[in-house]
Amino acid sequence: MKSVSNYLKVKPRECCLFMPLFSVNAGRIHSATVKTVNATKSTVNVEWAEKGMTKGKEVASPLLPTAEAICESEASKCAPMAPPSMYCFGLVMHAFTLLMWWLVKPHRICVGVRKRPLNKKELAKKEIDVVTIPGNGALLLHEPKQKVDLTKYLENQTFHFDYSFDEDATNDLVYRFTAKPLVKTIFEGGMATCFAYGQTGSGKTHTMGGDFSGKSQNSSKGIYALAAQDVFTLLRQKRYADMDLCPYVTFFEIYNGKVFDLLNKKAKLRVLEDEKQQVNVVGLQEVPVSSVDDVIKMIERGSACRTSGQTFANASSSRSHAVLQVILRRRNFLHGKFSLVDLAGNERGTDVSSNDRHTIVETAEINRSLLALKECIRSLGQNSEHIPFRMSKLTQVLRDSFIGENSRTCMIAMISPGMNSCEYTLNTLRYANRCFLSSLI
Repeated sequence: MKSVSNYLKVKPRECCLFMPLFSVNAGRIHSATVKTVNATKSTVNVEWAEKGMTKGKEVASPLLPTAEAICESEASKCAPMAPPSMYCFGLVMHAFTLLMWWLVKPHRICVGVRKRPLNKKELAKKEIDVVTIPGNGALLLHEPKQKVDLTKYLENQTFHFDYSFDEDATNDLVYRFTAKPLVKTIFEGGMATCFAYGQTGSGKTHTMGGDFSGKSQNSSKGIYALAAQDVFTLLRQKRYADMDLCPYVTFFEIYNGKVFDLLNKKAKLRVLEDEKQQVNVVGLQEVPVSSVDDVIKMIERGSACRTSGQTFANASSSRSHAVLQVILRRRNFLHGKFSLVDLAGNERGTDVSSNDRHTIVETAEINRSLLALKECIRSLGQNSEHIPFRMSKLTQVLRDSFIGENSRTCMIAMISPGMNSCEYTLNTLRYANRCFLSSLI
């Protein structure tokens, strides 16, 4: 088995935490800085300052069980067909990822993953649920494999994020841990962004837009409306009421690299940069709103106009990126902006229902913009001086979200649990995991 420490490629100073409860010297308690981790021995090396000197010690960490303990306690729970050595190594990596997540300082990017329940079509086909959510941000994907001798087995892929939500989680719960903490950012003069990402049919539009029953939509149950509700709650608080902040809403879609206003008869808009390199969506309507009900009306009005198409997974799939923005202005000047984005489903060109040129171009543009988004999030997590927001119209429009010290982002990766969706679920998890890991560096 390879040394787990080989997989941590971050600088020690970037992965330190002051721990007030380490007893590091003769029963006395010191605030100590974690410098290195030994996942095999379940210990950490810590340093602390004492009488003008820097001292260090290896101490046991109760937060990280040993590799042997993990294998003994967990090996019987999932995928008995998986090779024991491979499974134990995956569990050790999972435990190590848990400690990485606990050690790092708070970051500007939050990544959560949400598993939807098996739908009626999957239940009718008696599909197997291949995703386990043990909690604490962890997720296990039991990927079906086949050996050369045709023996079938499950290979366990382990992931860890800031948060993981199982099929019983409500929109309200998901919102509470992902987008809700970002609302305050726009009252402090910052830019906040929340993305819903995933395969077609994984539940993105349900999460962002609310509950659907046929063509009818209950928008009050989605993250769009929940965020608006919190905005108006804060606007009524005295400390913000005295600031004379005025709320507005915009709702537009980005389809095939073009921007359309969903609140103005899908008018085509131009995206331009001014002399100060500020990106402006020329002609975009900002609608003044005075209540959550006003926002819900705008959501339903815009959602009805959104471009959709047929894919292998969904007869009416969203083929555009929909962006709802809640904007706060003070004396007509921009004070803060919350962009809530329901991304188009990530598909392969071979999986769409038609292989005509139009569909291939459409799919390629979606994938190109999603790649650009990932690169921007990675650069944001690394505090890079250069953010490649010009790579796509989506990231160009959301440039404000990727620059400035007071910008915060969260991504909600939506996954389908059925075995037939395993490859797409794995791609979504890898995409989200790269974003998560980049925020730790």
